[in-house]
Amino acid sequence: MASGKTIDIKAFIDDRAISAYQWLLVALCFLVVTADGMDVAIMGFIAPSIIHDWGISRPAFGLVMSAAPIGLVIGALTAGPASDRIGRKGVLITSIFLFGIFTIATAFTQSPATMALLRLLTGIGLGAAMPNTTTLLSEYAPQRKRALLITIMFTGFNLGSAMIGFAAGWLIPAHGWRAVLIFGGVLPLALIPLQVWLLPESARLLAVRGVASARIGAILGRVTGTRFSGDEVFVSNEPPLPTRKPIGVLFAHGYGVTTMALWITYFMGLLVIYLLTGWLPTLMKDAGLTVSTAANVTAMFQIGGTIGAILVGWVMDKVRPAPVISAAYVGGGLCVLALGWIGAMSSSLTLLVFLAGFCMSGAQTGLNAFAPSRYPTVARATGVSWMLGVGRFGSIFGSAIGGALLGLGWQFGAILAMLAVPAALAAIAILLAQRTNASEVAPQPTAAH
Repeated sequence: MASGKTIDIKAFIDDRAISAYQWLLVALCFLVVTADGMDVAIMGFIAPSIIHDWGISRPAFGLVMSAAPIGLVIGALTAGPASDRIGRKGVLITSIFLFGIFTIATAFTQSPATMALLRLLTGIGLGAAMPNTTTLLSEYAPQRKRALLITIMFTGFNLGSAMIGFAAGWLIPAHGWRAVLIFGGVLPLALIPLQVWLLPESARLLAVRGVASARIGAILGRVTGTRFSGDEVFVSNEPPLPTRKPIGVLFAHGYGVTTMALWITYFMGLLVIYLLTGWLPTLMKDAGLTVSTAANVTAMFQIGGTIGAILVGWVMDKVRPAPVISAAYVGGGLCVLALGWIGAMSSSLTLLVFLAGFCMSGAQTGLNAFAPSRYPTVARATGVSWMLGVGRFGSIFGSAIGGALLGLGWQFGAILAMLAVPAALAAIAILLAQRTNASEVAPQPTAAH
């Protein structure tokens, strides 16, 4: 039993063994990210069938593909500040409802314009989910295992993307592409009761906002398996800040270079990943593979990313994290170059797609684990969500440019070779984020009484 003392929440969590409830929190966030990954990747797998059924051009369908990423930007830019003001849990559950219900609605569309609108609304929900799971888990994970736990959570994204690929390969021939959308929307809605019941609010955020210690003690005790006496004072030691406004913190002294470096890295990484996952099935189908084979090969990108994320996270907890992420981006660039060189009909196609996912998704997931530590609690969700939001312009560009390049007659090899350039730029930019470490400025305590 802890009693009668001042407790720094971060230090308290760091000094204790990981409790069963903390592992449950990893699982809860993992399920949300899995559903998120399914809905983000879903259009890439059903695009060939929709293009065929509706008889529209690929550049025209590129507008549909880019609608959800635009929504992701809106959702991310608004959800972070909202989460820092009103709490992580409510914003997260709302986001799950939005992307679940609008994905189901998309299954009943009859035109590209309506589909684009619903994908935009779906994207708003998706954009709000990711930064909140990342931030919440980072605030309950001990420092020594934080990167590993967050990357384990993010393997759900790759798993979800792979699951929807395999589901598409089975459902499309039997029931059509609309069944894939219904499947992708029902699962997140089924998670909501579980999240309402079990998901905790951030104890560190509550301390920063000056919430009563009794409430913080109840939540922190539940998560860590500790009994508090009731007369503790909970504090969250934070660096001194020139402003308490979350958005202002992102560009305050010591944070501006980090913010810009994270934005560039995320932009470049998503450009590569979205162009690959969004258009690789179509590129392979054009090269002579069947729809089912193309979907299954593309799913190997996500499986590779799942394994890569765990390994990257484990290594990040052992050594300086930015060089690890940078090396993974370099590996991803080399893999896409090799893919462009060997062509779609090579016997090594599946292996190289797997390795590209291992490196690129591993690096991108590692970046998600790295970013929360760059910001103080008062602006952590904003910092993470704005990185995700601004970086999402890379996914918009990647989704749109794939259709445009195909319309211009670019072939499999040329498109993939071009992707090595943004992968290299991501590898360089992440190293800049490590050079400035504003999170290590001398802390000042913020207490809950």
